[in-house]
Amino acid sequence: MRSGLIAVAVCLAGFSQVSCGYHAGGQGNLLPKDLRTIAILPWNNATTQYKLSGMMAEAISREIITRTRYNVVADPGKADASISGGIANMFTAASVYDPVSGRGTGAQILVQVQIRLVGKDGKVLFSRPNLEFRDRYQIAVDSGQYLDESQATLERISKDMARTVVSAILESF
Repeated sequence: MRSGLIAVAVCLAGFSQVSCGYHAGGQGNLLPKDLRTIAILPWNNATTQYKLSGMMAEAISREIITRTRYNVVADPGKADASISGGIANMFTAASVYDPVSGRGTGAQILVQVQIRLVGKDGKVLFSRPNLEFRDRYQIAVDSGQYLDESQATLERISKDMARTVVSAILESF
């Protein structure tokens, strides 16, 4: 019995040394080891939502502060890298309609952004020229109960974008 257990243990140890060649992606960190400070530059905004660019830049700053070891600085000249972004487009469309009145009762917002992380030497460390983020919100049918939920939706999109971008930077995707 004991020799059978030893044989099983030896086999298991041997199998643990054999690798299939697959590994989880996104495990490497391609950011420079001396990167300690990041500046968040003001975002470009090609939409009519003038507050959206500020929301996006603020969300990125907050996400970097809470999830990374990097310090966010205001002056790009004093930063080891800078993040610049832009809102290329924003679309809003009714996605659910009231069958009685024909009015929209739900809407979807789609925001297209571009983002880059550039080192102080000018080297592009991360770039995504066409990211899309979307979310939905409800529209009250009764105009007396109308509450504009689009701004809250844009805040959710900003937070989602920041989580996605910072994760992609950290995971080297």
